[in-house]
Amino acid sequence: MGLALVHSRARAGVRAPAVRVEVHLAGGLPSMSIVGLPEAAVREAKDRVRAAIQCAQFEFPPRRITVNLAPADLPKGGGRFDLPIALGILAASDQVPLEALRDIEFLGELGLTGELRAIDGVLPAALAAAAAGHRLIVPAGNGAEAALVRDIDASTARTLLEVCAALEGRKTLPPAVAPPSVRSRGADLADVRGQAQARRALEVAAAGNHHLLLIGPPGCGKTLLASRLPGLLPDASEAEALESAAIASVSGAAGGGRGLDPARWRERPYRSPHHTASAVALAGGGAEPRPGEISLAHNGVLFLDELPEWDRRALEVLREPLESGVVTISRAARHSEFPARFQLVAAMNPCPCGWAGDPSARCRCSPDVIARYRARISGPLLDRIDLHIEVPRLPPAQLRPDAPDGEASAAVRARVEAARALQQARAGKPNAQLTQAETMAVCRLAAADQALLERAIDRLQLSARSMHRILRVARTIADLAGSAEIASAHLAEALGYRRIDRQPGPAAAT
Repeated sequence: MGLALVHSRARAGVRAPAVRVEVHLAGGLPSMSIVGLPEAAVREAKDRVRAAIQCAQFEFPPRRITVNLAPADLPKGGGRFDLPIALGILAASDQVPLEALRDIEFLGELGLTGELRAIDGVLPAALAAAAAGHRLIVPAGNGAEAALVRDIDASTARTLLEVCAALEGRKTLPPAVAPPSVRSRGADLADVRGQAQARRALEVAAAGNHHLLLIGPPGCGKTLLASRLPGLLPDASEAEALESAAIASVSGAAGGGRGLDPARWRERPYRSPHHTASAVALAGGGAEPRPGEISLAHNGVLFLDELPEWDRRALEVLREPLESGVVTISRAARHSEFPARFQLVAAMNPCPCGWAGDPSARCRCSPDVIARYRARISGPLLDRIDLHIEVPRLPPAQLRPDAPDGEASAAVRARVEAARALQQARAGKPNAQLTQAETMAVCRLAAADQALLERAIDRLQLSARSMHRILRVARTIADLAGSAEIASAHLAEALGYRRIDRQPGPAAAT
């Protein structure tokens, strides 16, 4: 009787739990069975593995083969176990040395010719393998992704035959090599003409990681402004970049994502789904849960254009992640948790025709129509957005080719980085992520300013959540000014960013 043990990794959300592939050869009629809660793609591995072993000029043992994927209660999906299953069969039948499999983890899907094909979710597996102190062998197409992890001994192979030759000591597999990192700041804020208040709000949002709502007529530059926000944000730390890259890795092209580009893994993500996207597309899900847009925007920016046109059920899934920074997907067979600490930028028209409040007076929408339009966005969701800014239509003179450009992104980013440094030194996080207790501790006001805030809260009928968000925005404005205390001007500016609370129409939204 032959028995072999091969190490591998499953995919469970953004985690990569260890899986032991146990292969047992016994007497009896030739057959092969896979146990351990395999899904359809894993059960079909027996046909791929048989063809790959035979094409590699090895003997497929005419025995009763049992493959156990342990732990048995962890669902196993995809083709990632093809390579370890094939190696387990070859080791159990003494065709490759069993001792050579120790302290090595294997991942890869096999083609019928023995070719190793790339899989998704390699980066979380590489992080887990490095933490366990194991070597890792992956398909050549995943080498660049695995090499993003520091201090990992990762090798790549193109075929099953190459892996077997390396285990026998007849060949050395090439190490996984990360591609040169490419960083793009994207479009420059200097391209935005005019819109001084909106540009200022964008700077405040970037400095404190605050959520932002842009309200204005069609063509006034809302999308243009939103697309400039990633260029104002500080560079992501290595830990943040790896978190975002791991989410992109497990999303894969099969899950509706673009997968991970190893050359751009240090860039902050910017996601802008269409307003017809469903709640599942935003939050994530599926029979095998995959991250949605809000997780793919982790440590980056999520831009939602035409906010009232979104399905209300889709928008409501944003409420809890905006507070907790985590989205939890529960299914009958499994439970997955994805990080979702994103910065929301939303845009909307002031009314269905888009021209309410415009000096041209072309809007013919009645107050009731405007109220119903704005009521498509729930009050609790609006309550979680820190800055509400009006973006007016620009006069033609400001759009001339010879009109002066706005301030460049590099200059604004320098002020943002200085403000973020103050926040990190004070609380270890951006102001928007302060807890209630931390907010009360670092956002203290003078007596006169506290009275002003209380009058504004009472007049606008704002919630306690809105009050705390106003204080955090005021703290960010003070940080941009280099002030140790929140002054009256800082509080007044923060109150001015609650524009939608001062309009009669949106009251119906609460």
